[in-house]
Amino acid sequence: MTEFIDFLSRNPILSLAWVGLAALFIASLVKGKLSKVTTVDHQGATQLINKQDAKVLDVRSNDEFKKGHIVDALNQPLSQIKNNQLGAVEKYKNTPIIVVCNTGISSSQAASALVKAGFEQVYNLKGGMTDWNAANLPVVKKKKR
Repeated sequence: MTEFIDFLSRNPILSLAWVGLAALFIASLVKGKLSKVTTVDHQGATQLINKQDAKVLDVRSNDEFKKGHIVDALNQPLSQIKNNQLGAVEKYKNTPIIVVCNTGISSSQAASALVKAGFEQVYNLKGGMTDWNAANLPVVKKKKR
């Protein structure tokens, strides 16, 4: 124990950095446990779609959406969701909704906004379309006219 105290007194900056990292780690764990958004992988998303008729909400731009999206996905860019412009998604407040983006980062922001807007069952697709495509799961591409 004295060695530990001796280390802390000799390396205050390094000690503070470790304490800060530990605090951030604990805060992220607590935030994840308290969040009403559930993270699902592509297998869990497939089960939600097939067994609970979950709706997929793609929050990427229209151009990215046209290049390839999950079958029957709705497209509502993240900027619109942040501005509470929910449009066609509004009628699915009681339906499970899987939010998707490229990597799962933007979709987590959109999922949190949906929970604040009163949606009951919101899921974030872990890894987004990157993991979906890596698993060779089906995508639909819009034809150019």
